[in-house]
Amino acid sequence: MRSPIAVIILTFNEENNINDCLESVKDFAAEIFIVDSGSTDQTLEILSEYPVQVFQHPFENYSQQRNWALQNLPITNSWVINLDADQRLTEEFKTEVNQHLNSGKLENINGFLASRKTMFMGKWIKYGGHYPTYHAMTFRLGKGVCEQKLYDQHYLVEGEMIKLKGDVIDLITESLSTFTLRHDKWSTLESVQQFSNVNSSTATISGKFKGDSMQRRRYFKNLYEKLPLFVRPVLYFIVRYFFRLGFLDGTRGLIFHFLQCFWFRFLIDAKIYELRKTKNK
Repeated sequence: MRSPIAVIILTFNEENNINDCLESVKDFAAEIFIVDSGSTDQTLEILSEYPVQVFQHPFENYSQQRNWALQNLPITNSWVINLDADQRLTEEFKTEVNQHLNSGKLENINGFLASRKTMFMGKWIKYGGHYPTYHAMTFRLGKGVCEQKLYDQHYLVEGEMIKLKGDVIDLITESLSTFTLRHDKWSTLESVQQFSNVNSSTATISGKFKGDSMQRRRYFKNLYEKLPLFVRPVLYFIVRYFFRLGFLDGTRGLIFHFLQCFWFRFLIDAKIYELRKTKNK
């Protein structure tokens, strides 16, 4: 029996990922919606083999794409799960969600927090503070919205949420080339966001030291952004790799933590520095 849940998946040239993503949800969700932004590979052909509803919508940024989906798709179920094509639902996650939905005890609950289980070069990145990291991926329709940020967006959910034990698998890269290309693009978005403070007047998750896991993480990110450029990525890498035990993830962990905690953050700072120099000319 399928759950009364609609799954929304964003795609753009995801021929290498979409099969496994759909296999993880096809016998679980009552509805599966694909919001594609003009794929030119075999993605659409693969989608035609599954019981999904495909909608085309031009991509502006992740926030607008996700909110467009929530506001415009013909969803008939009361709960939604938001996925990217490189994510997969685990059996533990699906079983736990079903148990809650069938319990009849969700009157005051509007969402579920689940941790992403990051897979990098075929290895689970378990240390360095990278697991568990909880996200509001599932909520009642009409009770959640994606915050308006250019990068690192999360869902704002009205009301109480339950923290799940089951994870969502996140395949963070197909190759190192893909990883660096994506993070180069994301570093541009993050640098513009920090430089311009473009989300200052929009609803975002508030940083709270004693808040839920997402609010606490945003609290520390806000502190990080107040530190001097080029100093903060060094400190961040030291904390994540040594104090948060990232070195226990082995050689692939070293590659991941160095690229994600230092190189990516340093690139953001370099682009902010470039923006400042350009503005002062």
